[in-house]
Parts: sequence; structure tokens; C-alpha cells
Amino acid sequence: MQILYSLNRDPEMTLADLQRRFQTNIDSSYELFLLNTLYLAQVAAYAEKDLEKRKSKHLPSEADKQFTAKLFNNDLLQSLINDSSISKSWERLKLIDRIDQDNLRVYYAEFAKKEEYKAYVSNPNTTDTDHRQMLLMLYKSLTANEMFNEVMDDYYWSWDDDKSLVVGTIKKTIKALPGNPTFFEPSQPEVEATTNYGRELLTSVVENDVELLGIIEPTLKNWDADRVAIMDMILIKMALSELTAFPTIPTKVTLNEFVEISKLYSTDKSKDFINGILDRLMKKLNKEGKIQKEGRGLKE
Repeated sequence: MQILYSLNRDPEMTLADLQRRFQTNIDSSYELFLLNTLYLAQVAAYAEKDLEKRKSKHLPSEADKQFTAKLFNNDLLQSLINDSSISKSWERLKLIDRIDQDNLRVYYAEFAKKEEYKAYVSNPNTTDTDHRQMLLMLYKSLTANEMFNEVMDDYYWSWDDDKSLVVGTIKKTIKALPGNPTFFEPSQPEVEATTNYGRELLTSVVENDVELLGIIEPTLKNWDADRVAIMDMILIKMALSELTAFPTIPTKVTLNEFVEISKLYSTDKSKDFINGILDRLMKKLNKEGKIQKEGRGLKE
């Protein structure tokens, strides 16, 4: 959607330009995921500095004496840090250069105030479940931190759009710990989603733009196509292309997904407008036999 919008702003862009930008965006989203995993590990590692500071006190409290750096030194987090595929990715992209050590101290200090963390540290019988819950809580604390979000925004303009995807993937990763040698692979961009679907949908909309508009215009009734909001038209073209060119995607899924997207990226009235247009298009195309879906229950 965003790539197609950029084409509307700059008609001189070629399909090759758009496909390159699409791949760049995919790579950027994956880098965001990697940077977030590194931040999680680095903030947890600050527990070791906390331990050193407590040990150096002339009159340590009982809490100081009981403190351990198990937030970092647990099998779950260590299996993530020692996974060669992720550590090599951190190194290849030089993500450590994007970590501000002063910020780590702030993130950790904020988290260390939580009663749940204090209880976790003082518990001598912590389990993998306890470590997992604490890592999830640490990451939740990070993503709720205004400074952390500003840092992500500074490095990646797509953070607001990608945040929910990244957060969801990080949670799945933590829940999968401790990992086996291949546990990290599902987090990498899938060819089916990025190439077999994303790139093909982009290409389909660009190459069939005139034909798609010709199908859409009769359903607009009293609306002139030029008066339709740019984002609304882009979403309708994408949905129409998905309806007719992707036989394994159920029509109901297409309709629901693009209506939901319109709520996030278009005008207040777009949801009802797009829903109405797509409903008319589906009825028309079904009648003409132009929606061909594979498998039972895929066609409404």
C-alpha cells in the first residue's frame, strides 16, 4: 500500500524501483525485529552491572546480598544470545552501534523498580516459566517507554507501522525459548509472504492499473473516480487484484483485511465506503465468473 502511494506521488518510478523499495521495506522490518532482540538482551545484561554495584557497597542491604543477575544469566536468554544465526545478524548489520549505553541504564533502572522484578530476584527457586514471564515483562516495559519508541523512530521510519508485528514476533520468540539450533528460523521473512504474495500483489496492481480502474469505475455510481481519496482507491485496487488473481485467499478474508487497513490509514468514512464498493465488486465479479477460488469455502 505504501509503495503504491509513493508511485502516486512520483509517477516516474518504474516497477523495478517499486520492487526494490518493497524489498528494502521487508529488510527494514526484519532489522527492527533484530534490533529489538538485541535491546532486550542488552538491557537484561545490565543486571550484571547492577550486581557489581551492589557487591561494591560498604554496607550492603539484605536485598543486595540476595541479588543475582539471573535476568541475564538464565538458560532462556542465553540460548537466544548464543544462537549463531541471530548473533551473526547482529554483527553483520552492526546493530550494536545503535545501542546507547546510557539509555540501557535508564531502561533497566525503570524496570528494576517493579515489584514483580524484585520478587523474581529474591526467589531462590525460579523456573523457566519465571524467567520467561520476566523477559516478557521486560520487553513490555521497553516498548512502553517513550524514549525507546523515539529511538526506534529515529532509526526506522516504519516503526509505528511495524511495531505490532515486531512486538508479536518478539513475544513468540521469548515463548519459544530456550531454543534449539533452528528455533530462530520462523522469525525470518517468509518467501511465501514477501515474494509469492507481497511482490506479486504489487506487480499485479501496477501492471493492471488501467484494467482495475475500468472495473471499479462503474461501481462508484455518482462518484467520479478522481474524487475518491487516493488511499481508498489504492486499497480498492489491491483488494480487487487479490480477489481475482490470488485463488487461495478467501474472498471474506480479502474484504475484512482491506476494510481493517482502511481504518488505520484512510479517512473516517473510508471503512463504509470501501466495504460498500468491494461488496458491489464481489457480486458483479462472481456473477461474471471472474472470481475463481481453489478449495471448498473459499468463495462467497
